[in-house]
Amino acid sequence: MNLFEMAQIPLNKAIEVMKLDPNAAAIIACPERTLEVSIPVKMDDGTTKVFTGYRSQHSTIMGPAKGGIRYHQSVNMDEVKTLAFWMTCKCAVANLPYGGGKGGIIVDPSKLSQAELERLTRGYIDRIAPIIGEKMDIPAPDMNTNAQIMGWMMDEYSKLKGQYEPGFITGKPICIGGSLGRTAATGRGVMVAAGEAIKAMGIKPEEATCAVQGFGNVGSWTAKLIHDLGVKIVALSDVYGAIMNEDGLDPYEVEKHVQATGSVVNFPGSKAISNADLLAMEVTVLAPCAMELQITKDNASDVKAKIIVEGANGPTTPEADEILDKKGILVVPDILANGGGVTVSYFEWVQCLYRYFWTEEEVIDKQTQLMIGAFKQVYDTAKKYEVNMRTAAYIVALNRLDEAMKYVERAIK
Repeated sequence: MNLFEMAQIPLNKAIEVMKLDPNAAAIIACPERTLEVSIPVKMDDGTTKVFTGYRSQHSTIMGPAKGGIRYHQSVNMDEVKTLAFWMTCKCAVANLPYGGGKGGIIVDPSKLSQAELERLTRGYIDRIAPIIGEKMDIPAPDMNTNAQIMGWMMDEYSKLKGQYEPGFITGKPICIGGSLGRTAATGRGVMVAAGEAIKAMGIKPEEATCAVQGFGNVGSWTAKLIHDLGVKIVALSDVYGAIMNEDGLDPYEVEKHVQATGSVVNFPGSKAISNADLLAMEVTVLAPCAMELQITKDNASDVKAKIIVEGANGPTTPEADEILDKKGILVVPDILANGGGVTVSYFEWVQCLYRYFWTEEEVIDKQTQLMIGAFKQVYDTAKKYEVNMRTAAYIVALNRLDEAMKYVERAIK
């Protein structure tokens, strides 16, 4: 079973529970468009290397496609299609006027010079330019891409169009139309979801503990902001290892250690543990914020957390979901929990369209209120249908997509 087929399992469960019209279900299950491109790049040594890139637009029923672009050697079409599908659902859960998109290039960016990386980035935009734009498909950062790369993409697209086009992409530097609050947005969304889940279970933040898997942008901000809620962070990890301290870790101090050493490993006062140990810790909240497929049928029975808040995309397999459900663990799914990034991307897009920008406080307040509302709707839907939060999130998304299809003729032709 590939990643895209795996992603269909919770979707199909929601379709069955809510008795969605089969015609609507058939449309939602398939991407509208996928594109594969070849990108020739002149390398610094004078040779030419051809890279493969992808863009998938899963749905534009509720608005332009929206989703990031990742640079990684393992990128493939199935992955991009799946991530685009999740973006459709994520936007629908948050009630944003977007569909889902995703893109990527097969490359290890650490092996490219800055000049080669820029040429690759501009070449990719040249190839996908006919299908993107502020009212068609709006890219954003993802794995191994950042504000600098978004800036190059915006500049290249603007040159192709012959005019300034800041609304075509989000995650840009502030000086060229980026939004305040964007850097921490995904982590802040995970924090809001964790806070609401803790509240729903009648637990006070100061009585709660949390383990965070991953200490990149999402994981580090998740840890810092959950710490700011008053929750004790007892374990953290990155690609090099994991650490714990039952008395608590200060993620701000851990971040300084990472900046100095490159890893959370050997943080003063911490004990080294394995990633498997972290996932099995007896904590209030477990926040997997790293890669896909981290909690599987092989380790789900070891999980002792009361709540799992998915900061990563697809960290839990369908088989693991069943095990966690039977254990009574509240899982706040990725399409709800990590929707903070696309929410603030939406705010950036709106600000660029109007050329009017908000303060960071305004952005944070708008994001928080929107995500609290989304959590409550999913939580109430779970109670109504007597299903878990993942199925409920898909029901919320499918209801909105189904409603939009009634007015979009092209969706049924």
